[in-house]
Amino acid sequence: MPAEIPSLSRAQMVEVDRLMIEVYGIALIQMMENAGLRLAELARRLLGGKVAGKQVAVLCGTGGNGGGGMAATRHLSNWGANARAILAADPGSLRGAPAEQWRSLQALELIDAPATEPSRPDLILDALIGYGLAGPPRGEPRRWIEWALAGQAPVLALDAPSGLDADSGEPASPTIRAAATMTLALPKIGLRQSRARPFVGALYLADIGVPPELYRHLGLQVGPLFAQQAILRLDEVDSPGP
Repeated sequence: MPAEIPSLSRAQMVEVDRLMIEVYGIALIQMMENAGLRLAELARRLLGGKVAGKQVAVLCGTGGNGGGGMAATRHLSNWGANARAILAADPGSLRGAPAEQWRSLQALELIDAPATEPSRPDLILDALIGYGLAGPPRGEPRRWIEWALAGQAPVLALDAPSGLDADSGEPASPTIRAAATMTLALPKIGLRQSRARPFVGALYLADIGVPPELYRHLGLQVGPLFAQQAILRLDEVDSPGP
């Protein structure tokens, strides 16, 4: 993993999100759309470069992580995948940008009812919780984590595997065991801890449009990480894979 790429704490990532919106005028739905597109691109890569006809189950929470998963559902469907989003909550609890993403999926009929468990997906996208975990997963998020753990399909996690503490790398019970994790902006500290590796899988970093000026505001020197590609494999020196 390139040593020059710094890691962020949960508190720093919250500040990144705040600065993007309040100082640099980059709306949450723009970040969500970027995250969803990158997640769909990596899903396509993990599925061998072609998604047409592939079954993809997208597990979504109510926050920004879930909104990214919703955007990925739409992109994958546009590319020919049989992608369906499952919301681990009452749709009435959605607010702001995630609610907008959900309305789009409703219009496109890309939603599966929570009572219906998908049968034999080719890939599961974990967009349930992300870096904002506070305490062990409960309720519907817990149910869907357990469902993913019980199946045979590989899981691609968005930002952090659901159930994993993004600061300490400590897994809760239960925690997604991802084949790959696509983290956003910069890697979270917990993803680089040795105890997190069995849950993170192959670690990727995706561009969601954070300007270098923002990192300098936080006292971090970060160059143009994505000058050649929008998704970087961070652990490719240690682990083979796509």
